[in-house]
Amino acid sequence: MKDRKQQVIIKAHELFIEKGYQATSIQDILEYSGISKGTLYNYFPSKSELFKAVFTYIQTKYEAERNQLLIGENLSDMDVFIKQLDLFMLSNKKNKIFSLVEEVIASNDPELKQFIKVTRLRHLEWMFKRFIEIFGEEKRQVLMDCAILFSGMLQQMIYYHAATRASQINRVEIIRYCVNRLKSIVAEVSDKAEQLVDPNELIIWLGAIDGKEPNFLENVQQLMMELKEKISEISVNNQEHERFTQLLGFIEDEIISNQQPRTYLIESTLNTLMMSEKVNELKEMQRLKELIDNNIINK
Repeated sequence: MKDRKQQVIIKAHELFIEKGYQATSIQDILEYSGISKGTLYNYFPSKSELFKAVFTYIQTKYEAERNQLLIGENLSDMDVFIKQLDLFMLSNKKNKIFSLVEEVIASNDPELKQFIKVTRLRHLEWMFKRFIEIFGEEKRQVLMDCAILFSGMLQQMIYYHAATRASQINRVEIIRYCVNRLKSIVAEVSDKAEQLVDPNELIIWLGAIDGKEPNFLENVQQLMMELKEKISEISVNNQEHERFTQLLGFIEDEIISNQQPRTYLIESTLNTLMMSEKVNELKEMQRLKELIDNNIINK
């Protein structure tokens, strides 16, 4: 049954790319997939639910490839980030994402519009977290503003060159140009400590969409900030500090970004952290473990 459902998603994906979402009828999907209407509606109660499944399928494939680019690489390497963005642009072009999104926005389906809105904001959240890895935790408070500015700048530059075909500049050149402007923006807003958007607002809002209590997410965020400060004090060298920070970052990302946090990975990472006597003795670490146990592990 799972394989058959996956096959329907793949076939619908092919039709959406070829004909567009609105022009693809349920009958088209039935004939192309070779299934009955009853079977289709057993898998997907509506055409909009099928669209969300297709979009999630595309996103999952892209995210897996995006994460592959990080393996064995320095997270702060800007060239790796550029490769990830190029992959994003390539995936959008291959799957006609912009056209599909425009169709949804022009539709009268509020549920699909909300789905696209959340998907876009999750990409912005990913970009914000990559900026922390690239530019450093100390710039965290201004990096959501920078992610929003960079996202708009890159989108408009890509749109202009695609619409006018005014030059032969390729995708990577455009991305690199925008990245170079980004470096100046980050330096300027950090130096002036200018902040318009609080990063925690988006993270907490997305967490609420996933059904996580806002107070729990706020407490996790606060404890993570306190722990990272303490770890800076107790680490004997940069390697140890980076290791502890990465483990904390993994736990934070797993809790906040995943709709269904993988408890076994969170437990394992917590245990790894607490194997260090220095970390285990921190009261903030004990509070974090208790918070996660009560709200995720033992829930």
